[in-house]
Amino acid sequence: MNFNGTFTQVIDEFVQRVMPSLVVVRGHRFGAGSGIVWDAAGLILTNNHVVGRRNPVVILQDNREYESRLLARDPNVDLALLSIDATNLTPLVPAPASPRVGEMVFAFGHPWGQRNTVTRGIVSALVTAQNRGGEKLPVVRSDVPLAPGNSGGPLVNAKGEVVGINAMIIGGDQSVSIASSVAIDFVRKAIRNGTAARKNEARVPSDVI
Repeated sequence: MNFNGTFTQVIDEFVQRVMPSLVVVRGHRFGAGSGIVWDAAGLILTNNHVVGRRNPVVILQDNREYESRLLARDPNVDLALLSIDATNLTPLVPAPASPRVGEMVFAFGHPWGQRNTVTRGIVSALVTAQNRGGEKLPVVRSDVPLAPGNSGGPLVNAKGEVVGINAMIIGGDQSVSIASSVAIDFVRKAIRNGTAARKNEARVPSDVI
């Protein structure tokens, strides 16, 4: 049995499953970061700090480019939700539970503009971080190498499930990812608020301008 060959094939298949869900999020004057296809109907999740003052361009794996619409952003959790006019996309699935310390994880992104890069490491700790609003949020610390351009990309487990949204580097050799549970709550609130806004607009009399 060729263990190395089998292992390499498994990793290659794993990467090919995740890669269609990775996008480039390119600001008009703010460089580029990474993003995740969150929903097949065109929802894209990324870091708030990746999104500039204007709606960024989203580039899919097949190099199609879309002007996005900003649906929601929250600097306190450093997340932003975009929408593009694309369908039948391949979304990533959030992990049903937090990763375990010591578990192998993989980061997908575009560090230093190098598209579709994969790095590997282990979960170092599951901790909380205090945001600017004083709220404590769960984050995943790992030794997965990250660099500028990885922000907004997925941290996934060996099953290809999202365990975090890559956000920053600390101490030179530790990376911080926003826990997927935070991302799930953020997207749910954004969709709920957007639905409520559309319903309110529908109730506005036609003679109001």
